[in-house]
Amino acid sequence: MVDTVFPPRSPEPSLEQIKSNLRACLGIQKAAALQDKRPFAATLVGPDNKTILLSHFSISHVEHAESCLARLATIHYKSSYLWTCTLYCTWEPCAMCTGTVYWSNIGRLVYAASEEKLKMVTGEGNPENFTMSLPCRDVLKHGQKDIQV
Repeated sequence: MVDTVFPPRSPEPSLEQIKSNLRACLGIQKAAALQDKRPFAATLVGPDNKTILLSHFSISHVEHAESCLARLATIHYKSSYLWTCTLYCTWEPCAMCTGTVYWSNIGRLVYAASEEKLKMVTGEGNPENFTMSLPCRDVLKHGQKDIQV
């Protein structure tokens, strides 16, 4: 059963693939900001480390880009396939989004900037972003899956 849920992963993306996928993600974030949406974006990239399967931007305080995308991914793709995919996001996922990525079985996570950096940018007590200072690695290390970050 474990092999059907956690098939062999695709090779890790190259530095150039990471940069390319993060640029695409940042482009979605910029487009969202132009529409007065929150400046957070996420993309799901297939096992080839090139094909963007889904993308999403943040809609509200509870409909974050990463969690919305992860939920959509579970509708469109099998759990075993998601294990071979990578979620790219502009900012480190919060605890809620990290949990959703965990439960959706997405096997790899790449982000452009840390949650701590976000807190530095937005400031303490910002009503648009009450950062929890709980790194995604801390959330994931308490789970039973080896999600790569």
